[in-house]
Amino acid sequence: MNELKEKIDIERMIYEVREKQVMLDNDIACLFGYEVKQLNRQVQRNINRFPKNYCFQLTKEEYYYLRCQNGTLKQKPGEHRKYMPYAFTEHGVTMLAGI
Repeated sequence: MNELKEKIDIERMIYEVREKQVMLDNDIACLFGYEVKQLNRQVQRNINRFPKNYCFQLTKEEYYYLRCQNGTLKQKPGEHRKYMPYAFTEHGVTMLAGI
């Protein structure tokens, strides 16, 4: 039963952006047990491992659209992002697991 719940929870973290299925940095950080800031720092240190088909930063419009369409992306009081989130394709998530 827990496996089914975990699968459903992960499926809710997958969005379609720029005609690609992606996961956002905050969801991946949660899955891996990292802080978003720490995860993004590792991406910046290893940016050559993340071509555009692995990872890209959302525009303000894309982020706003996702927030409007999905209640799960609404920020809680006190949670403000300084930068737009990164979106990772399946290959990008795999690459993250290796760094």
